[in-house]
Amino acid sequence: MKSENSLDGVLAVDKPQGMTSHDVVALCRRVLKTKKIGHCGTLDPLATGLLLITIGRGTKIQDLLMSEDKEYVGTLRLGQITDTQDADGKIIEERPVPSLTDEQIESAFSAFRGDFYQTPPMVSAIKKNGVPLYKLARQGKEIERQPRLVHVYSYKILGRRPNEIDFRVLCSKGFYVRTYAHDIGQKLGCGAHLLSLRRTKSGRFSVEGALTIEELRTLPYDQLLPRIYSLPTVSRMRGA
Repeated sequence: MKSENSLDGVLAVDKPQGMTSHDVVALCRRVLKTKKIGHCGTLDPLATGLLLITIGRGTKIQDLLMSEDKEYVGTLRLGQITDTQDADGKIIEERPVPSLTDEQIESAFSAFRGDFYQTPPMVSAIKKNGVPLYKLARQGKEIERQPRLVHVYSYKILGRRPNEIDFRVLCSKGFYVRTYAHDIGQKLGCGAHLLSLRRTKSGRFSVEGALTIEELRTLPYDQLLPRIYSLPTVSRMRGA
């Protein structure tokens, strides 16, 4: 059995809505009784799903894991634009939603496929002179952001209602799904924001079988240890 001082590897956690990624890290530190813990790819409190926790020497491959492609399922709400581009923000504009055809929706999604430039939202962890943009946004400041080259490998429209569209997207690192929802809304002419989001995959890791917060809190320590992916296993999963 691994001692508490030699825990190394990666733990897949299914983050619930309302918790921050840092909340999950703090809980893992407590239950795994080790301080050297990090996470790969912040999930907003609104979002749920796969959060990879790096432990011990696993923190050294954090950047490699963060560079992997991600899959998300989400829902965008048409007709409302928010200041954060998601449901946690304040509605700053409302527009009527026209009767959209399947072809119009398909065309809007297909405009954001392959390589394209995406302007990161103000409410993000990107730093300007060492200060995260979200802190500047809270002060009411708007900073010019440089567009980033991102990539959408594939998408699928999973369902639709009069004012909502469910979708799945497989994308590159550094991709903002709420900006994707916002931009699709602009393309449709009625505006949109991200209503809900769930990360389902990151590289070869899947949310299926990921540890729930309830399991993290209640499982005995010796039952948590086998759920940690060893570094050799992670290396094989990445094809390294």
